[in-house]
Amino acid sequence: MKQLITVLFLFQSVFVLTQRQDKVNFIHGEAQIVPFAREGRLEGSVIYKFEVFQDVDSVFLDARNMEFTSVRLNDRIVKYSNSGNTVSLKKKLKGGKSYKLKLDYTAGPKQTVYFMNWNDDNPNNDQIWTQGQGKYTSYWLPSFDDMTEKVEFDLNITFDKNYEIIANGKLVAIQEKNSLKTWSFDMKDPMSSYLLAFAIGIYEKQQLTSANGTPIKNYFYPKDSERVEPTYRYTKEIFDFLEEEIGVAYPWQNYKQVPVHDFLYAGMENTGCTIFSDAYVIDSVAFMDKNYVNVNAHELAHQWFGNLVTEKSGSHHWLHEGFATYYAYLTEKELFGEEHFYWKLFETLTALQNSIEKGQGQSLLDPRASSLTFYEKGAWAIFMLRDRIGDVAFKKGIQSYLEKYAFANVTVPSFIQEMEKSSGADLSHYVKVWLEDTALPFKVAQEKLAEKSEPLKSLFALQAALKSQESDDIDYTSYWNGTNSIQLKKYMIQNFLRTMPEEIIDRVLDSNTLELRQALALSIQDAKDYPKEKFETLLNDNSYVTLENTLFKLWMAYPEERNSYLEKTKETIGFPNKNVRLMWLTLAILTEGYEGRNTKLYFDELSGYTAPEYSFEVRQGAFQYLNEAFGFKDSNLLDLAEATTHHSWQFKKFSRNLMVELLKDQVYKERIMSLLGKLKPEERRYIESKVK
Repeated sequence: MKQLITVLFLFQSVFVLTQRQDKVNFIHGEAQIVPFAREGRLEGSVIYKFEVFQDVDSVFLDARNMEFTSVRLNDRIVKYSNSGNTVSLKKKLKGGKSYKLKLDYTAGPKQTVYFMNWNDDNPNNDQIWTQGQGKYTSYWLPSFDDMTEKVEFDLNITFDKNYEIIANGKLVAIQEKNSLKTWSFDMKDPMSSYLLAFAIGIYEKQQLTSANGTPIKNYFYPKDSERVEPTYRYTKEIFDFLEEEIGVAYPWQNYKQVPVHDFLYAGMENTGCTIFSDAYVIDSVAFMDKNYVNVNAHELAHQWFGNLVTEKSGSHHWLHEGFATYYAYLTEKELFGEEHFYWKLFETLTALQNSIEKGQGQSLLDPRASSLTFYEKGAWAIFMLRDRIGDVAFKKGIQSYLEKYAFANVTVPSFIQEMEKSSGADLSHYVKVWLEDTALPFKVAQEKLAEKSEPLKSLFALQAALKSQESDDIDYTSYWNGTNSIQLKKYMIQNFLRTMPEEIIDRVLDSNTLELRQALALSIQDAKDYPKEKFETLLNDNSYVTLENTLFKLWMAYPEERNSYLEKTKETIGFPNKNVRLMWLTLAILTEGYEGRNTKLYFDELSGYTAPEYSFEVRQGAFQYLNEAFGFKDSNLLDLAEATTHHSWQFKKFSRNLMVELLKDQVYKERIMSLLGKLKPEERRYIESKVK
């Protein structure tokens, strides 16, 4: 009973606090931020201007794990309480008046601000960057975890003068004093706190201007000057297309894109300042297999759908991710053609159907829905809505929706109302089928794809034939010759290779169509089953995926030719994750008689890639190859222990799983336990928790 009373009291307190906060409107916030990189902390000061609609007796801000050195209201010291999650002022404030609140504080954020590589010997990879969505900006700035509180923020950041600072808004001043520079950024319009961001590092930049005059700045590391064009390829075209297609002018002062080390996601659409993973900083060879185009378009679309108009709660998250995904696919349609667009929809429809068949279908209105639901089902829902009401009504409704709710918060019913108004249609059935239901009308969606795409129509006919005939009875040659679609032919290779005529395989190997040759390289299990000389030509293709797979399959199939294959590929690195180099090093070490004098050098190089100075993608690849082929040195075990506390949950999960497996081996367990004294407390605690 005592626990129940406590819970009810806490709930009532939070409810009252929230209700009273609704009577307060924060208008402007100006922050001074001073990061101390090697200490992993920052000092800050923020001045908020706010207005009170009705009399209240408290005001609060979200502030996680902060210490306050001064809190002043209208320049007077005021009493406050710091819960560790919020800072609250117990002060009676009169309605109809405006106030100024200043908070001076220190913070040592365990998340949201990431201090990268400051304790190694390479100053060129030192970085600080932020990630607010899902992590809370209130770890580094007293602010608002509630997305409905929109504020015009201005940031002033002071740091070592040798580093570039990038943040939301227009850079209005740089002031230098001794070894420091203060960079001042001005915003013109309000936004949710989670969209605040800054990045600090050694950068150069490419400057573009959109068709409507918006400045675009694309940042890059000095060493990556030759990768600027393939990385940011089509950026201006993407910007101009989206602005024209959406029908509402880009809403912010400028647009910046900043790659960072070990980012948590592909990209994040901070207002006017997208931060993205430097795994997308690529060369021209990589472009076919992995490029930034979709992420570029997706994050830019969020500047309208998410930043300009923001959901009220997670139940309306479709209004962010579904729209950004859909408009990114539309952009790819503009750049790469209709076939690319419809096959992308086919692939996502297949993934959604597989999920539904496993009992994992979800409503788009479920705030706990998966990324597959919010992104891909969300994009499908918009595609079908546009088809339902037509292009003219759709674009009119989108424009009305964005203009009506600009710099405000919305719900799904608000959006549907605007679309019904623009089209004159009753969308209640659409809402039930596409938004509320956990399933989706797969047959209707497939029929729509067949209507739009002749190659997909042919594929569905082939799939139907396979249900009524033996696979050996299918005339694959007729389907192959009857289409010019690269996508359809890729699908046939990936799914029907074993039953397709050898003549088709020979034609692919004799062709210069990289996508089909790659599909073959990935699908073939044993290179000996195909003409050796023709299969070897795949090593010449401009594709790191093709090269990686071909090298391994040839190395396995023809031991007598291993030295030749290694010589041919020894200078290739591959993607930013060094996919080709890591495999090459492994094969070179394993190949008897190949450069024996360099075997130790090759092993040391491979082993060295587990170190924290490398990206987690490189480190994970190195851990995998070492684990499968050679085992670990003590330095690798120390690196693995460090990785068990990494900020990237994917890499942390991989590292913890590997550590648990190693601890099952008595020899490794003894070695790891002998290294505990060299570990940080958090790393040591994790390992000790697994050996109890």
